[in-house]
Amino acid sequence: MGPHTMEAICQKLHDKAYKVTPQRQVILKAFLDHAQEHLSAEEVYNIVKESDPEIGLATVYRTLDLLADLEILEKMNFDDGRSRYEFAGEEEHHHHHLICLECGKVMEFEDDLLESLEAMVAKKTGFSIVDHQVKFYGFCPQCGRSRAAN
Repeated sequence: MGPHTMEAICQKLHDKAYKVTPQRQVILKAFLDHAQEHLSAEEVYNIVKESDPEIGLATVYRTLDLLADLEILEKMNFDDGRSRYEFAGEEEHHHHHLICLECGKVMEFEDDLLESLEAMVAKKTGFSIVDHQVKFYGFCPQCGRSRAAN
């Protein structure tokens, strides 16, 4: 059973004495269904509203904060004033993000070139690096095509 199954996550909530409310389940399901995406609170809200019209945006924000505190989700900031969330990674490798300046889409890629760059920087500076984040800003293929057409 991987760390990102409903059972595993519910167990984690349970272990920390949090109830698995229907709202929390609906929100977790949104992440399980969109595992490749980095969802903002508004996007989560729009997804969950379809199956649970009663749910409020405030509940979504509170739940995302709780899940981030419990390290089930990871909160990321892409300098566009919006936090986005994804499942917290158990794995050691780093994700690097490509951020579209037009539509705001965030894609990730893994690249080990940056691992060797990190090693080189550490060696040169004597700095003991524990983590790094790389963000590339530009235009996704769709937005790039429409920009080229104009």
